[in-house]
Amino acid sequence: MPLHLIKLSVGTESPETLAQWQAGVSRRLGRVVHTTRMTPRRTEEVLDGGSIYWVIKRLVRVRQRILGLHEGTDEDGRGFCAIELDPELVPVEPRSQRPFQGWRYLKDEDAPRDLPQGARGEEPPPPEMAAELRKLGLL
Repeated sequence: MPLHLIKLSVGTESPETLAQWQAGVSRRLGRVVHTTRMTPRRTEEVLDGGSIYWVIKRLVRVRQRILGLHEGTDEDGRGFCAIELDPELVPVEPRSQRPFQGWRYLKDEDAPRDLPQGARGEEPPPPEMAAELRKLGLL
């Protein structure tokens, strides 16, 4: 069973701005990579189909499949982990998330579900409203 990561996307306004930022990284490096200070210890579980779930403006909004974890050392001798990501951002059911530092593990059964692609052909409610409606048990 895959194990996921959840991470704040600091300074990101929307999934679109996250995609724009990552497009710049991809142009520079030839792949989408997010660098973090700590390396997940449960590497095998994360690489067994895990995703990174991005928290944008206090809501979990999208996920990306994790393709690889690469450890390295920067020019100052500090260790880091480059998380290689699939460039596709998959929208998920918005869920409120309190701020935290770094990243956290997220069990598969606790992860938000992917939003259906064009399930009803209608425009979904704004993410903030959808999260509130879900909290109230109305969605």
